[in-house]
Amino acid sequence: MLKRRIIPCLDIKNGRVVKGVHFGGLRDAGDPVEAARAYDLQGADEICLLDITATTEGRETFLDVVRRVAPQLFVPLTVGGGIRRADDVRRLLAAGADKVAINSAAVANPLLVKELAAEYGSQALVGAVDVKRMPPLPGDEHPLYEVVIHGGQRPTGLEALHWVQQLADFGVGEILLTSMDRDGTRDGYDLWITREVVRRVSVPVIASGGVGNLDHLRSGLATGEGEADAALAASIFHFGLYTIAQAKQHLLNNNIPVRPPESPRAA
Repeated sequence: MLKRRIIPCLDIKNGRVVKGVHFGGLRDAGDPVEAARAYDLQGADEICLLDITATTEGRETFLDVVRRVAPQLFVPLTVGGGIRRADDVRRLLAAGADKVAINSAAVANPLLVKELAAEYGSQALVGAVDVKRMPPLPGDEHPLYEVVIHGGQRPTGLEALHWVQQLADFGVGEILLTSMDRDGTRDGYDLWITREVVRRVSVPVIASGGVGNLDHLRSGLATGEGEADAALAASIFHFGLYTIAQAKQHLLNNNIPVRPPESPRAA
């Protein structure tokens, strides 16, 4: 059975790690280079950096963060936020990213995904999908989820399950699925939409949004619950609630296959 992955996520604003609820009420969570290196040493399977402001000035700051973080890591680095065109992807990969997560630009121009997959390969392209649960309509048998962009503030009219299938068909190598209803709440992943996406697409799915304790990681990955291939989390690691090793040991204790927590590498 394939090993499940634990991925600490660092939201970046003005060159610093921040964390809030629904991308609001942000508070400083440290230096991204130090944080990323520490997670790598602790045994994280990947690191994710997301630029949550992505203004022109912020983009240059973010590129500098990527350039400083990438050489410190032995694990893959995924970056995203504010990507609008193919040149943004080229610059991020040149700065040291292993994978680039594309979100709003894919909604605006789905053909861009095909072009990027053809040029850089599916393994370098992550389809980032932010979703919100919509009020049920008369006769609905299942929940309805809409794709949203711009930090969950702008609806797209796209139905989430249809959109993730399109992204997989266009050539993304993974889906990063974030429940904007759960983001920063520490109430746990939205297991229904996570599981449904996993069952609809042939590429790995990363669960994101809402982790507050180690059992949320377990449920996001467990068969019959979230069924995701990887679990992304932020607050529980940034603010010292748990270590990567504690997370992995909890998963192993619950029969979730992960790369075993090793003794931290020498700094």
